[in-house]
Amino acid sequence: MPPTTPVRAAQYLRMSTEHQQYSLDNQAEAIQRYAEGNGFVVVKTYADAGKSGLMLKRRAGLTQLLQDVNSGDQDYRAILVYDVSRWGRFQDADEAAHYEFLCKRAGIHVHYCAEPFASDDTISSSILKALKRSMAAEYSRELGVKVYAGKERMVQLGFRVGGEAGYGLRRMLLSVDGKRKQKLAYGERKSLLTDRVILVPGPKREVECVRLMFRMGLRKCYRAIADELNARGIPHLRGKPWNGDRVHSVLPNPKYTGCNSTPAATCGAEQVQS
Repeated sequence: MPPTTPVRAAQYLRMSTEHQQYSLDNQAEAIQRYAEGNGFVVVKTYADAGKSGLMLKRRAGLTQLLQDVNSGDQDYRAILVYDVSRWGRFQDADEAAHYEFLCKRAGIHVHYCAEPFASDDTISSSILKALKRSMAAEYSRELGVKVYAGKERMVQLGFRVGGEAGYGLRRMLLSVDGKRKQKLAYGERKSLLTDRVILVPGPKREVECVRLMFRMGLRKCYRAIADELNARGIPHLRGKPWNGDRVHSVLPNPKYTGCNSTPAATCGAEQVQS
């Protein structure tokens, strides 16, 4: 029977971009049902939205949770998590166990609300939890291989798979049948998974500047080219001045020979430089 006085608990929510079933709202709803049925009351929420579970780095929610637990600066006695994979898909299963141990050492137990095993220290629960951690790690490894292979295939077909277009270039959105739809502004992303992106020449003034840089590159170093462009009053993207690194991002980059410009085409199509 649940205790008459509910145990104060925190909930940890994490959502990457892989499945709608793991939305923060869905997790919170499942955790609330678990809390009501097991004598907990959720008093604090830690959340990481759109974050990978591979590493603790960049997961501000879990980092803050561990800091609060280690410092004793918390007013709850349990942590509720949807399942083992939401705690993290750490490649080393011992890392996930370590973070849970830090909570347990502080007298705060972690409960996985959607798992088939009980949140206790029995041998069967420990074995199932270790198996789940290994399965979560293996899933992320397999997914990484598949994603890499898919992106590699898209690049081989001449599509752009991520990142800014770069100086002198712009991203063009293509429909599933290869028709050009619109140029994407800085910060814009495609909304349909079936759409593709290629690179096309940007504004004429930027294209002329790229050609000038390639001509100067025959006799000048990157730093000297940057100095001359700044002296001529030619800005980099968004008004930034040129420097050696920004020149280096242009001259040896294969996309300026036509890569990521036309589907199923070899480098050399739609060249920006002369």
